[in-house]
Parts: sequence; C-alpha cells; structure tokens
Amino acid sequence: MAKLTLGGKIPVSSRLPSRQTARHNRAKLLVSIVNRGEDERLCELLNDFSVALTFSVQGMGTARSTVLNYLGIGTSEKSVMLSLIPESDEEAVLDEISNKMSLYLVGRGISFTVPLSAVSEIIANGITSAAAAKTVDGRKIMKDNERKYDLIVAIVAEGYVDDAMEAARNAGAAGGTIIRARSLANAKAEQFIGISIQEESEVLLILAQREGKLAIMEAVSKSAGLKTEAGGMLFSLPVDRTVGVGAIGAAYAQKKAEDAAAAKTEPESSDEDKAQ
Repeated sequence: MAKLTLGGKIPVSSRLPSRQTARHNRAKLLVSIVNRGEDERLCELLNDFSVALTFSVQGMGTARSTVLNYLGIGTSEKSVMLSLIPESDEEAVLDEISNKMSLYLVGRGISFTVPLSAVSEIIANGITSAAAAKTVDGRKIMKDNERKYDLIVAIVAEGYVDDAMEAARNAGAAGGTIIRARSLANAKAEQFIGISIQEESEVLLILAQREGKLAIMEAVSKSAGLKTEAGGMLFSLPVDRTVGVGAIGAAYAQKKAEDAAAAKTEPESSDEDKAQ
C-alpha cells in the first residue's frame, strides 16, 4: 500500500511545523476553472513555470448577466482543472496564471489553491522534487482565520441544479460551475442517512466569500436540500489563495446593499401595531 504524507516528503505526523520557520516542500491542490479550450494552454504554462499533475473535468458555467461570471461569461462550456503543484511555487504560479491567462480581467476564469491533509508519498515526492532546492516560508502559511473564501459544493438530483443556483444567487453568489455526476454504490450510506440518492446527479461548485458562505448554503439547502425533491447534499472546502475573483466581491457587496436598502424601506410598526 502506498504511504501517505502531509503533501511532501516528510512522513505523516501530528506535529505541524512552526509558522516562523522554513519547512520542507509539500504538494498543494490548484483548482482552475477556465473556458473550454484553454485547459491545454494552462497545462503548458504550469509545466513551463513549475511542474503539475493535472486532471480535467468538463462543466458548464452559469451566472447573472448583470454581474457577469467570475468563471466566464453567461452559460458557457468550462474546464475544471485539478492540479497538484509544489507549495513553494504557489504564489508565483498564481501570479503567472493571472498574467498569462488574463485572469485579472473579470470573466476570464478563476484559480485558487486548497490545502491538503495528505498525499500519496510517491506523487508528493515526484511533484516536490522539481523544486527540491526550495522551502516554504512558515510565516506565509495561511491560518484558517486568514482565509477569505470557501468552495461550496452542492450535489443535487439531475434537473434541479437551476433551483440550487437561483437560491445561491439570491443569497449573494456571483455564479457557479455545473459538473455532471453519478451516484455509485451508496446503498449502505443511504440506509444510515435515511434517504434515497438519485443515480444521475449534478455537482454545483460555487466560490464564495467566507463572510457570505453560510447564507448561501442555507438558501441552497432550503431550496434544494435533502428534504426537497432535489435531495441536495452540501459541504464546503477551505480556500487559500485566489486569482480572478473580482465578481465574487461585487456580487456579495451588491447583495448586502440590496438587503440594507430593503431594510430601510420597510415601514416601522406603530405603537398600536406593536400592542397587537
């Protein structure tokens, strides 16, 4: 059986390195969502600048036309790319992607990194060997309270993803990406959960500001959660560094402004009404 490491060459250990010291290199997950056809270009960029083990999944983008979409314009074909890269190259890789792929422009795509708890040792050693001379500055390791974004994952029955996305939009989400999926061999889990999961499913990925994450998840759960016909399941993942997220903040700010305006226009109750 292949050994697991904490993303690098060191064995799995409960002792974590100090943020004040340099530590061994580790593997980090880079998630990129770009327009279909740009995935090969991104792979070339990653391997020219660093080294990456990349897998691609096809999806569809969806967003409000008024805000555009931080994953692309409107409802268009997307490539969701999962890449393992050396952690020491994380910031430089994101800068390179932002500049070379023009992700600093709203609507061109998005890339972000996700912390990993363990990686196959053979994979981790191979990835980090490309940056063997580099170390990771412990002071730059992101703490949980420093993270500004989370990736929301909602899995719903086929045909209900639009309901989930509309609920998310109404709660402040800028947009999302849809991936087709299937439920596999979940009969045992279904017995314990007490529900029946539809075989054909759709996965909705939404990158959200951490401050607005719970509101979005609650809205999606109410509209397309387990107690609805959509049978939706939700969870979120922490996100470290990001590029191409301009529209996310705009959508959240717009939602807060709309809520504030609505609160101001609500008529105040009279003393007689309060007595009733």
